[in-house]
Amino acid sequence: MARVVSLFRHPIKGFTPESVESLTVQPGGRIAGDRVLAFRFADAIAPESRDGLDHWPKAKGLSLQDFPGLAALRTDYDDDRQRVRIEHEGSVLVEAGLDDSGRGELADAVTDFVLASPEGRRIRRPGRLPLVLVGDGVTPRFQDRERGYVSVHSRGSVDALSDSLGFGIDDRRFRSNVVIDDVAPWSELDWAGELSIGEVTFRTAGPIVRCLATHANPDTGVRDAKVLTTLTSAHGQDEPTLGRLLLPPQDPADASAPWVGGTISVGDEVRAH
Repeated sequence: MARVVSLFRHPIKGFTPESVESLTVQPGGRIAGDRVLAFRFADAIAPESRDGLDHWPKAKGLSLQDFPGLAALRTDYDDDRQRVRIEHEGSVLVEAGLDDSGRGELADAVTDFVLASPEGRRIRRPGRLPLVLVGDGVTPRFQDRERGYVSVHSRGSVDALSDSLGFGIDDRRFRSNVVIDDVAPWSELDWAGELSIGEVTFRTAGPIVRCLATHANPDTGVRDAKVLTTLTSAHGQDEPTLGRLLLPPQDPADASAPWVGGTISVGDEVRAH
């Protein structure tokens, strides 16, 4: 029986995930504490909104796709105190709150880190500096897509990709919220209809086409794995795909069929309907 083996949230868009024992899926389908902050470029506008659902394309700020060195940073977000700690190689790079002064400290420290990285030239491009830390620390606004999908992949798929690469890679490269085990590799790509994780029911949406963020080693930030070309060449995919997106079973705006979300936890059973 398929079960949840890992859960992750990403408080700061484009930065390292936090491993957690449970996740709260909100009524709109987004995860509490996930992508609630982002470092935007100076010339980027506010998140785009359609039907009350915000999204924030990667090009608007720091992301692993263009700044793989960010993977070497370790982030911790204290929701209750609204305080961010960022570490590098075991030392605290910066720790501050979300008041104006704290946001400035966080942005300055991250700017200095990126400027000193191999990607420093990219952040010097016109319109990118100064970085600004945006988000209220509560609302999950900074999604890549207009809908706030829950993302899931199987450990079997990652293991199969590792075999093709010739060395082991781990789940963090794929920045999914949910990792499951005890299913055949790539079987999540065949899901259709509804799916339950614990007591929370979803409907399956599209497969996840991957980007260069997956090439970055989640510990060092070095691009050390050709994930995209391996998925298309060794596994015969038309597009480099790993994992699946999940949505609420009904439209959140449909008052006749309200969906309240719920909590999913490590160890929960995964069942196809």
